[in-house]
Amino acid sequence: MSQSTLSRELALRIGLAAKALPDTQPQHLIRLLIDLLDLPLTEQKLEALTLAQYQRALNADHAPEILKSSLNLLQNAASFNAKVASSPIRFYREGDMPHSIRVAIASDDGLHVDGQFSVCKQFYIYQVSAHEQRLIAIRAAETAAPLKAEQKQHYRAELLQDCQVLYSQSISGPAAAKVVKQGVHPIQLNGGAVIADIIEQLRHVLITAPPPWLAKRMGMVRNPVILSQQEETT
Repeated sequence: MSQSTLSRELALRIGLAAKALPDTQPQHLIRLLIDLLDLPLTEQKLEALTLAQYQRALNADHAPEILKSSLNLLQNAASFNAKVASSPIRFYREGDMPHSIRVAIASDDGLHVDGQFSVCKQFYIYQVSAHEQRLIAIRAAETAAPLKAEQKQHYRAELLQDCQVLYSQSISGPAAAKVVKQGVHPIQLNGGAVIADIIEQLRHVLITAPPPWLAKRMGMVRNPVILSQQEETT
């Protein structure tokens, strides 16, 4: 027996919680939750769920940080997009968020990755770890003085030199080369992806298996010898 319909809010919670767990589909998580909490599934039941109960229901050897992240999404995902989209700029001091990275997002509306690197109005700067994200700055990308295309690209690349990742709707080859020269990894996303979704996906990557170059930037290198060998072959 299963619940015939789920509210959009509950479906969002369960979908994101399942996504945070390795090899877990939303349908499977729904069945586990029904076995644990009985029908109907409600927001109140999910919010009262403890970490110990969740771990027993999953019956899997997930790392504690993965379980906590999934449970947090299960209990709070309904307001996640709104919180990220409306986040005020928050103070950040170096070292406040261990194993975090700095992410630049080219956006004209603050909600979507809808900005082209060379013409966007501003970059939204987020500090992101596996368990937290902060909007720490909004940097104006335009200058009062007119600049040639190459000068504009250079200026914008230098504006992001303290970041590790850049998301934009589009970026040209020459501009991407200037960004890479500043130590920033450019990622192009078409279609105006939602910033909240991108940050959530990035947090999931940080929890599960960040690529070696990103783990190194985060100070999470577990085997420097292997990493060095990988870098030598690239």
